[in-house]
Amino acid sequence: MNASATLLADDDRTALRARFDDGVRFDAPLAPATWWKIGGPADATITAKSADDVAFVLQWCFKRKLPCFVLGAGSNLLVGDGGMRGLVLQLGGAYDALDVRVEDGVVVARAGASAMLPQLVAQAASLGAIGVDGLAGIPATVGGALRMNAGTDREIGEFVREVRVQTASKPLPAPAWVGFSYRQTTLPRDAIVADVTLAFERGDPAEVRVRTQDRLVRRKATQPVAVPNAGSCFRNPPGDRAGRLIEAAGAKGWRAGGAEVSSLHANFIINVGGAKALDVSSLLARVHRAVDEEFGIDLHLEVHLVGEFVADV
Repeated sequence: MNASATLLADDDRTALRARFDDGVRFDAPLAPATWWKIGGPADATITAKSADDVAFVLQWCFKRKLPCFVLGAGSNLLVGDGGMRGLVLQLGGAYDALDVRVEDGVVVARAGASAMLPQLVAQAASLGAIGVDGLAGIPATVGGALRMNAGTDREIGEFVREVRVQTASKPLPAPAWVGFSYRQTTLPRDAIVADVTLAFERGDPAEVRVRTQDRLVRRKATQPVAVPNAGSCFRNPPGDRAGRLIEAAGAKGWRAGGAEVSSLHANFIINVGGAKALDVSSLLARVHRAVDEEFGIDLHLEVHLVGEFVADV
């Protein structure tokens, strides 16, 4: 099966090049932008550096009836080898902003959607932000972490004070109410996170730094951080851990092409060299089936599968 044809006409490409100049790339592979290092070309990849840039893309896609996908750090994403049709939007410029300070005895972090979560964690920990260690080691943008309510024993949603989003109907940043649950939010799919304000109780900075560093050390010791991966593949089911179940089902070391279930942590699939999206997706399906057959537990994906999954690339 071949990838479908581009959705962009020549006039579309001309218009986007006129608006974004070297900030738009056509038919560029997405693999370098993902942690799995897997993914075919996007019709267009645009770097938006301002709220006006994002507003233009939202309204342009709405008028042209074209899909638009926001790509953050690419750390929990499997992109099909056939790539993605429509526009892929990467945020930068003003969206990289990060300001962390103490206000009225509380550690307040104001971050643009493309600010990196590890940087926010480090700065907040240095000021004594209680609970921020629960976000340590997560290689996500702040916007991406917010959308999936990332965290460990503490999730980012616990600390949210304000979220501003952009949509086709309200293209400039506006406050939005967001509900949070395990690895989910109530954010509409078409809403682009513009910026987030987080607030943490303040404790002893030395103690918070030690807890944060301990988390980072444990992650490096128990997760395959040296090889391309996308983090935990499945959500933990209630009262148990996906990694324990996958290991107990005998899946450690399973291979499909260049993809392998990590022998270090069973809830990680690693790219040992030249892995294709279909290799990873077939392993995900095999692991899911094995846990279901062995324990009767229906594991839910934590990684997101997007784009076109094709065999002949």
